[in-house]
Amino acid sequence: MDRAEAGVDSRYAWMRLAASVSLSTLGGVGLWSIVVALPAVQAEFGTARADAALPYTLTTLGFAAGGILMGKLSDRFGVLVPVLIGIVALAAGYVLSAQATSMVQFALIHGGLIGLLGSCATFGPLVADTSLWFRRRRGFAVSLAASGNYFAGAVWPPLVQAGIAAYGWRQTHVMIGLACLVLMLPLVLVLRRPAPRQEPVRVTADAAAASPLGLRPNTLQVLLGIAGIACCIAMAMPQVHIVAYCVDLGYGPARGAEMLSVMLACGVVSRLGFGAILDRIGSTATLLLSASLQAVALALFLPFDGLVSLYLVSGIFGLFQGGIVSTYAVIVRENVPAAQVGVRVGIALSATLVGMAIGGWMSGLAFDLTGSYRAAVANGIAWNLVTIVIAGWLVLRRRGRVAYA
Repeated sequence: MDRAEAGVDSRYAWMRLAASVSLSTLGGVGLWSIVVALPAVQAEFGTARADAALPYTLTTLGFAAGGILMGKLSDRFGVLVPVLIGIVALAAGYVLSAQATSMVQFALIHGGLIGLLGSCATFGPLVADTSLWFRRRRGFAVSLAASGNYFAGAVWPPLVQAGIAAYGWRQTHVMIGLACLVLMLPLVLVLRRPAPRQEPVRVTADAAAASPLGLRPNTLQVLLGIAGIACCIAMAMPQVHIVAYCVDLGYGPARGAEMLSVMLACGVVSRLGFGAILDRIGSTATLLLSASLQAVALALFLPFDGLVSLYLVSGIFGLFQGGIVSTYAVIVRENVPAAQVGVRVGIALSATLVGMAIGGWMSGLAFDLTGSYRAAVANGIAWNLVTIVIAGWLVLRRRGRVAYA
């Protein structure tokens, strides 16, 4: 191993991964707190369901744009800089959002500080950084790093719901901001060492020919962007609206928060399991498999709406869809120069957040228009088919290149 790759697959790499997962779990609160707080915020500001979803939409869009910005900062200065920015922004965002006097003000604070500058810094940059520290178990390591937001989804919703029930949503937001500052800053110390540079793809005019898929980086980026948006429009329906759905069915927000936790806890198991599968069958085949299984799981929300059955379907959905997002990061890592990994992984993962934002809004609009979430489920399945088609084409292309190599 040369000096440029010192530390790859080392004990320190695993310690760094543990710190990254912890940071992502804590910082991932930005994507989930509003899902739980949605009924309380909607009731206080007196808005329609689609309007109440605006803070989530702006937060997710901010997360998407911020992921690209933080990826660029990570490529230039190392991962430490964006993560520090993210911690400060999260603390400020939650404290200030507790002072909001309108839905628009609340949404703008969430979108700007919590989304654009906060949570995004603890996801894409850390996933990209992890991909540089592993070779033999890259699929599993990247999947574990990408599980941080699912750990956040499993841990934070019950805590946020309990806080809202005991203290109200405003005081709960202040406590979240302080918790981020106190718990995250010590973890940053582990990330001080600069990442090694591995270079599987030469930066030349023939870079496309040298990559496993034989695609130019920009072409691959567009395809993964479309696939990421489409799969996450489908993913957003249950993840964004399960709490509100349970309220509509008369089960209450606490049951919905529990289902979200079940869904995302199973998503962690799924993401790790698919990480191991990825190391065996490859990134494109894993994308095809996980996207196909997500479509099956989403369809189960159509015939079942009983309390017990919704817990089961939520768990199945988590188990089936958890492997999708991390495959995008590995596909990028395998096909672009390492010096571009931060920004290109950021773009790929940001596309998935754009899909979540659009899907969250679409599902709320479908509910307002029809009084039911059945149309939202059908819409998600249709978009999911787009991802399946792209993944299938990538699998065929890679197999064709291997056959003619």
